[in-house]
Amino acid sequence: MEFSPKWIAWEITRRCNLRCVHCRSSSEMEAKGHPDFPTSEAFRIIDDIESYAKPVVVLSGGEPLVRKDVFEIAQYGTDKGLRMCLATNGTLVNDDICEKIKASGIKIVSLSLDGSEEAVHDDFRSQKGAFAGTINAARLFKRHGIEFIVNSSFTRRNQEEIPKVYRLAKELGATAWYMFMIVPTGRGEEIINELISKEDYEEILDWHYQMEKDEDTMLVRPTCAPHYYRVVLQQSKKEGEKFKKRTLKFSTGGSKGCIAGQLICLIDVDGNVLPCSYFPKPAGNIRETSFKEIWEGSELFKDLRDFKKYKGKCGSCEFVNVCGGCRARAYSVYGDYLEEEPFCSYTPRKMGKAEK
Repeated sequence: MEFSPKWIAWEITRRCNLRCVHCRSSSEMEAKGHPDFPTSEAFRIIDDIESYAKPVVVLSGGEPLVRKDVFEIAQYGTDKGLRMCLATNGTLVNDDICEKIKASGIKIVSLSLDGSEEAVHDDFRSQKGAFAGTINAARLFKRHGIEFIVNSSFTRRNQEEIPKVYRLAKELGATAWYMFMIVPTGRGEEIINELISKEDYEEILDWHYQMEKDEDTMLVRPTCAPHYYRVVLQQSKKEGEKFKKRTLKFSTGGSKGCIAGQLICLIDVDGNVLPCSYFPKPAGNIRETSFKEIWEGSELFKDLRDFKKYKGKCGSCEFVNVCGGCRARAYSVYGDYLEEEPFCSYTPRKMGKAEK
């Protein structure tokens, strides 16, 4: 596996107009102690990244649309030859925003949708009207010819909604639907008792496999669910079928579950380079060290790329190269990012009780 940066999420602000129950950065409108960096620093960071690699760069937050210079940043990245994308909750989108998205060269936008109806989504987002905002944004994107992805996060409070949200994303005309199995970081630590059980997790991944086999218009992918790659191999072998996996032109290009610090990373508003959006341990800081030096020299990143160091079931598992377990979830639950995936019910063959 070649460990090159294919996809970077970039937290350009920690400010947000919502206060979602699972927010990894605990964002709200006033980001105390985590101010927005100036436009000039944004340009410097883009120059630093572009001098080393040509990844997809997702402008994220918080809510990136609260920054007045978000489209200047996007345009600068586009002019440098980077594939710029945008992640928004959708509530601030209007016709003017859509025109600016297109003009700045943003390739694709992701929208958040955590329920198939207002009551469920607005509860998750802690804001009345959030659902209406997302639906409106999706319709505006269709009208303006902007491709969009629907990201949906699930816990026990909304897991029954999964098939309905999938159908709604399809009806809205999304290019892709990503089912996020949340990692309890940031504000998500407060709902750790709401994490979907191991048993339900496995059933949901089985459902996704059956659904994906028949889905031919929309790209679908479970996110923060690395054991799906094991499920695909097991199920396709059991059914004697070759599973055809489609991909986005903006994807990470990885055929493996957890790719934190291997093909992807997050740069937060303070300049810290983290393995992924849900892994609150810095590998270095881009204000002090070049992106290239962090990517190639960080001990944290080197550990994540050395699968022989993985512990517990993950360390013994025959699927470690295709799954790897969620390193952020291991870190969140055990305080050790090399520990086993805490929400996997599979027992490796080496441990004597593997499924036949």
